[in-house]
Amino acid sequence: MENSEPLATFCPYYHRAVELIGGRWTGAIIRAMLTGVTRFSELTQAIPGLSDRMLSERLKELEVEGVVERRVFPLTPVRIEYHLTDKGRALGGVVEAISGWAGDWMVVAPEAPPAALPRLRTGANA
Repeated sequence: MENSEPLATFCPYYHRAVELIGGRWTGAIIRAMLTGVTRFSELTQAIPGLSDRMLSERLKELEVEGVVERRVFPLTPVRIEYHLTDKGRALGGVVEAISGWAGDWMVVAPEAPPAALPRLRTGANA
């Protein structure tokens, strides 16, 4: 069934959401956290090429947006964990949809190193 209303040219909510989850490394961080990764060191291990500085910046941004919650456990040594909030877990379907699309349409160039960005396929059956 087709929606009879045309898409608005610009939607500020959509724009803000895309800017948030489309930030460099943000989607990878959310995806890793959806699988249960909670510690800073686990995130850096789960996401090749992600620097500590960039991870720290992105976690702070996601915390400010209410997507991630930082939990500090007063142990010796101090233990810090990051957990997705309800708002963050609600992105699960979005991440799954993007993963499916990427699996169908994105490929890594054979001559590129493993960490290289993928390139778009040129057709539906490419």
